[in-house]
Amino acid sequence: MFGQSRSQRLRGALAGTLGLGLVVGLAACGGSGDSDDDSTAKQSIDCSQFSSYGDLKGKKVTVFASIVTPEDKAYTDSYKPFEDCTGVDIVYQGDKSFETQILVQAKAGNPPDIAIVPQPGLLKQLVATGKAVEAPAEVAANVDKFWDKAWRGYATVDGKFYAAPSGASVKSLIWYSPTEFKEKGYQVPTTLDQLKELSDKIAADGGRKPWCAGIASGEATGWPITDWMEDFMLRLNGPEAYDKWVKHEIPFNGPESTAALDGVGAYLKNDKYVNGGLGDVKSIATTTFQDAGLPIVDGNTCSLHRQASFYAANFPKGTKVAEDGDVFAFYLPGKDASSKPVLGGGEFNLAFADRPEVKAFQTYLSTDTWANNKAKVSQGWVSANKGIDPNNLSNPIDKLAAKILLDPNTVFRFDGSDQMPAAIGSNAFWKQTTSWITGQDTKTTVDNIENAWPK
Repeated sequence: MFGQSRSQRLRGALAGTLGLGLVVGLAACGGSGDSDDDSTAKQSIDCSQFSSYGDLKGKKVTVFASIVTPEDKAYTDSYKPFEDCTGVDIVYQGDKSFETQILVQAKAGNPPDIAIVPQPGLLKQLVATGKAVEAPAEVAANVDKFWDKAWRGYATVDGKFYAAPSGASVKSLIWYSPTEFKEKGYQVPTTLDQLKELSDKIAADGGRKPWCAGIASGEATGWPITDWMEDFMLRLNGPEAYDKWVKHEIPFNGPESTAALDGVGAYLKNDKYVNGGLGDVKSIATTTFQDAGLPIVDGNTCSLHRQASFYAANFPKGTKVAEDGDVFAFYLPGKDASSKPVLGGGEFNLAFADRPEVKAFQTYLSTDTWANNKAKVSQGWVSANKGIDPNNLSNPIDKLAAKILLDPNTVFRFDGSDQMPAAIGSNAFWKQTTSWITGQDTKTTVDNIENAWPK
């Protein structure tokens, strides 16, 4: 049993801020939310690619996902070129209870034709029901062509490949004020050592703490530290050790994991570094993740905040989110400037039927054509599809995320807690790291998480 995905938790937690931040914060960058002009539908695509599937006119394909109004409009708009080419009717349904409902439907034998699955753990559960079907050869070929091989691995179960990736997210980001950096002469760091040096310099300059942070998130309190720790696990120990750690092939209380949490502690448990404008170290546990990075904008209390690309939606009305704006983000560097570990998340298009119209639609969703169509009508969405043109992305944060994802030196790894059993990834990991931020030592923390791992 795997826990609710990070994207699911954030969607709910940000429900109150998306209407403000995503439209306003990103509008300041030149965008204004999902397109209302159905521009994708007007684009011509090569319809001959679907001729091998036969006459599909009048057929129907059902799609089930966690993405609800208004975010779902970009998806349905991006489907229109396929509908125009084939005559297939794509029937989309979004549900905030998707993760629970899709398992119920699959086990009962009445799943949708395609589900947009937000994590590898849930995908494996759905495959285990026996109702999911392997991806057709055309989809597999497109994934090999357009994605890094790690992505194929996340949708492979017992040697069989099931689903092409859809959207992606970048978590390895640090938010900052370009104005402050320019005024103070600060440089964006390119190594972990430089990040530490920058933090020391900001602290020594006085008047502000270098970092602000918050992990409060209702029942999910603690999850931001899991992202911090996963980023440091990946950077300090490398992708192979990270993979073993996620699969519990090395213990949670081993030297690798201990070093990663201590690496995080050098920032988050350092009184000289945190919690700018919000309190002392312990205040991190009671500060909501939504509020944590906002002091960056005032320029007086903190300078840095580690959070994923979605955080652009959280800044107040009128905030310019851009490289020359009020706030922007830079890549959380690796141990050296040549390494490019990236922590992120994503979604997968998993099918439960192998009718021709379903295969044809799956194939469309695995192409660079669909990725670019989706990019043109979306805000706050990006793909790791190598064929995506960053110029089709409408705001600077999306373009930054795409640049990171598509960098040939990037070594991408999926969010670890979203792949761990629920007893760890959405329980012990959250709770124990929360206790750690309020005073519990590292050894006790990693020992308690290791002891909670299902036998």
